[in-house]
Amino acid sequence: MASTVGARSGKPRYLQIADDIEEQITTGRLAPAAEIPSETVLVERYGVSAGTVRKAIAQLRTVGLVETFQGKGSFVKSRPPVTRKSSDRFRRSHRRAGKAAYIAETEQAGIKPTVQVLSIGPVPVPAEIAERLGVDEGDKVLARRRLYFSDGTPTEEATSYLSWDVARDIPELFEENPGGGGIYARLEEHGHEFAEYTETVRARLATKQEASALGLSPGSAVFHLTRNAVTTAGRVVEVCDTIMAADQFVLDYRIPAVD
Repeated sequence: MASTVGARSGKPRYLQIADDIEEQITTGRLAPAAEIPSETVLVERYGVSAGTVRKAIAQLRTVGLVETFQGKGSFVKSRPPVTRKSSDRFRRSHRRAGKAAYIAETEQAGIKPTVQVLSIGPVPVPAEIAERLGVDEGDKVLARRRLYFSDGTPTEEATSYLSWDVARDIPELFEENPGGGGIYARLEEHGHEFAEYTETVRARLATKQEASALGLSPGSAVFHLTRNAVTTAGRVVEVCDTIMAADQFVLDYRIPAVD
């Protein structure tokens, strides 16, 4: 029997269908990890074409409510997002306790974090990163590229670019495991005390390479976050370029109300 959803609405039918399925998810009628009814069932239920149903499912993927697996179908996502609190994750107390920022925030969310190091070594610095580090494009920097997992699922890929004159004197930065507290702890131990971290965040669709690395469905959104680590001397010694699965994170920022 066809649904009467939105019969008198001016909203496109695929968005009406997406809204209806979203309501089923948020009210619990479709539970976490539950399979979304098949395309054939939805076509009959809503009285629309298969193309309209596909657009509705794509909309639900974009907002992070469902995930699609080739040959298996679409399912309600089961993992709650990690809340990334800018005012907490880089506390020096975390580093002193031997925890890097990612480890601290995922443990607080009750999620088991793991990190896979993809590469470490000198590279020519890209133009955007060079400008942030205050070096010339193409200059040698140390790049540390990692893939982060939450409960075994890839959630972000990050590359840290460190000024070569700083990194070359800190052998731990060339190791897969730089030690408790991560690279920021090692930098501070060698006299590069941090004053602040500044972040630029952009939302966009994942590239094919990013979707493959993070196991995302086609059309999924990502956060592209670029962070400067600034020392008390006013120097940016590290820039971290990060791609994050947008549905896996809530970005929480504290903004002072004083001058």
